[in-house]
Amino acid sequence: MSDIVHRTLSCGIEFAAEVLTGRPTAALEIRILAGAAHEPENKLGVARLVEQTVDKGTAARDGRALLDAFDRIGAQRSSATGRDTTAFRCICLPEFLPEALDLHAEMLCTPTFPEDRCAVEVELAIQEMSSLEDDPQSLCEKYLSRQAYGPRLGRHPLGEKATLETITRRDIESHWRATFTPNRMLVAVAGPVDPDAVADRVERCFAGLGSPAPPARGAIPIEFAPMRTHYPKELEQEYIGICYPGVPVTHDDHPVERVMLGVLAGGMSGRLFTEVREKQGLVYWVGAWHEHPRDAGMIHIGASTTPERCDKTYETLLREVDRLSEDLTDAEVHRAIVGIVARTETRGDITRAHCAELIADLFYFGRPIPIEEKLARVEAVTVADIRRYLAEHPRDRISVVTLGPRELASGPRCGEEAT
Repeated sequence: MSDIVHRTLSCGIEFAAEVLTGRPTAALEIRILAGAAHEPENKLGVARLVEQTVDKGTAARDGRALLDAFDRIGAQRSSATGRDTTAFRCICLPEFLPEALDLHAEMLCTPTFPEDRCAVEVELAIQEMSSLEDDPQSLCEKYLSRQAYGPRLGRHPLGEKATLETITRRDIESHWRATFTPNRMLVAVAGPVDPDAVADRVERCFAGLGSPAPPARGAIPIEFAPMRTHYPKELEQEYIGICYPGVPVTHDDHPVERVMLGVLAGGMSGRLFTEVREKQGLVYWVGAWHEHPRDAGMIHIGASTTPERCDKTYETLLREVDRLSEDLTDAEVHRAIVGIVARTETRGDITRAHCAELIADLFYFGRPIPIEEKLARVEAVTVADIRRYLAEHPRDRISVVTLGPRELASGPRCGEEAT
């Protein structure tokens, strides 16, 4: 059984806790409403550099001592920079959650950003950016994001080489001061916890962080470009990325979209795998998924194929989406629903998964929504719902990127509207 508590603390932090009685672990996630889209245009990559350097030393101890302190309580920690937010995650034994909170507060409130560590992280980011040239799938996704999402939301978290080379320790500290404020923070915990005690500790730990600033909770709009662009590159494979508008997480049709994508790409029984790969042998890899900046949704389809088969692959991918409105079956919908429910109920550590769901709810809805309620909406989806979704949200504008030795011959040229 679980109980969910939600409140805004007096310091401005939005806090939620899910009590999971009997769980052997406690999970913590902190999201700062400041991702790549909130960077200065001439300092792209600085948000991730803050994330990478914030644990390299604090006012109380150096980076090595801070890592040792986390290790002493057995805390498993990770962090990531996305389009809209920067996230810090931790899982530990319940008795060590207060100390884990204290350590995160020390790390996020009093970083010293040592000059040498900042220089090293800048150089590592430049190397990672260069290594994208050897990862065609990630490179294709980078190009497609920039084209389909626009110049702000389409930024790559690593930044750009030209801007990375200009970033100094002062820039990193300045961005931290501007964005790491309590009214930009979402904090969620899950496990066998006392919500009131945890909320009080969060209040004490973070109340002095940063200066008052607007909460920055408005959505950054997508600037969608319906066009096709080819990036020539000497490769043995051709990479195809397709993107078009879907619905936001908060939309009533979001559960329908989840099931639709489950039919298309929900494992080895999905239509894309069985029809495009197994039956026709067109691709090495194929997938479909959706991404959700705040108040928006985008559907992605990707594949890698031979240059000689890129046109047929492209046409087949779009045909499989269109075919859903023609011959979708109850059995396919049921299989997709079962897959979504099973993945939700069994993915990784249950405590960590509940914490991740909780903080995502704060980000998208501004309030917690029980997992049972979300799954019930998924389980209620029918064939008729998916057909209605496809009619009301047609694939009439697409953004396409190809990467490889051959440009597509079919469909619209670059700069023309794709249909």
